[in-house]
Amino acid sequence: MNQTSSISLRINEIDDQVDRWWERWRGVSSVDRLFYAASNLGDFSLIWHIVGGIRALPPGRRPRAAVGFSALMGFESLLVNQGIKRFFHRSRPGAASDNPTAHQLREPLTSSFPSGHASAAFCASAVLARRSKLGKLWYLAAGIVSCSRIHVRLHHASDVAAGASIGLLLGKAVSKLLPKD
Repeated sequence: MNQTSSISLRINEIDDQVDRWWERWRGVSSVDRLFYAASNLGDFSLIWHIVGGIRALPPGRRPRAAVGFSALMGFESLLVNQGIKRFFHRSRPGAASDNPTAHQLREPLTSSFPSGHASAAFCASAVLARRSKLGKLWYLAAGIVSCSRIHVRLHHASDVAAGASIGLLLGKAVSKLLPKD
């Protein structure tokens, strides 16, 4: 067995361990509601576009900031979903149709690796943490959106970890380039 196969096997073992641990939370009504809602709000970075728009509403704020934030989220999505994911052909641990019908989910069309939900969440949170009174609490929101993808079985834990890392790096880089408002 070559080194790449050995690493891949170990990652799959870790993913399986996380999934077995997570199984205790699936089917718990309050946990399901939280994670299914978070997963749906993470589609197309909807939650982050809403947050950016709301942040532009108070008097004295510039709507241009919301447009810039949405443009960043669009760039992040293009980079991850149409760029990085094309290099990987990892299957997902499940399908949206495998989930209870009470929790309608969109069926993803791209590779499982890396998680676009996690990438977008941590990119947005890195920017918002620097520009918001809520500070690092944005990372909690990012964690919920990210973990929702494990909960609904549309990503492996390693997909989420990779997506979160990519998003965090991109968000931190962008935050350093832009003036703090």
